[in-house]
Amino acid sequence: MPQRAAIEVFFQLGRSRVFACAVDWPGWCRRAKTEEEALDALADYASRYAPVVGRAGLKLPAVDSFTVIERIPAPPGKAFSGVDFGTIDEPCSRDATPLTAAEAKRLAAIVEASWATLDDVLAHAPAELRKGPRGGGRDRDKVFAHVLGAENAYARKIGVRHKEPKPDDAAAVGALRADIAAVLRAARAAELATEKGWLPRYAARRIAWHVLDHAWEIEDRSE
Repeated sequence: MPQRAAIEVFFQLGRSRVFACAVDWPGWCRRAKTEEEALDALADYASRYAPVVGRAGLKLPAVDSFTVIERIPAPPGKAFSGVDFGTIDEPCSRDATPLTAAEAKRLAAIVEASWATLDDVLAHAPAELRKGPRGGGRDRDKVFAHVLGAENAYARKIGVRHKEPKPDDAAAVGALRADIAAVLRAARAAELATEKGWLPRYAARRIAWHVLDHAWEIEDRSE
């Protein structure tokens, strides 16, 4: 019988939307109008996320239930938060715990599997995607360029500095990814790499989520 377990999640709340994120599974985050709907979306995406972690040599437990361990409120005094605009932008309390060598290796492996998933999607998607409100109607190559631009900025949050690679420069893309993965794999202490940097667990979650969110967007908008 498949292994079943309650998946630990946290909510990041906005004014009009909420993200549900699996604490220990980087990239498995979904957004909706309510907490219940966000959990439903997270469960719906388990079948899409499982092959990603399979690439990393891991097995996603069959989802029996979710255990909510934390709610991160919307920032006070602001009409909208990053959540309302579609971005996870806060670490959870678990992110402040140190990493073992095995945990760091696991995080890096899931991020690398997310990149591999995106690469496969790009290789099979048409250049022109079905138009729609999500992604602003960007076509395949522009979506990838957006991912790379964001990733280059994310890398700086963990002390990795590269010139932003062009989408058709496989060597430069590979070098950026290799340095990001190396930092995550070597992470032990839960501390910021720079003054306004990111904790390693949060960095892995944010990077994998952004990559997979757009990989799945491209799949959904492909004809």
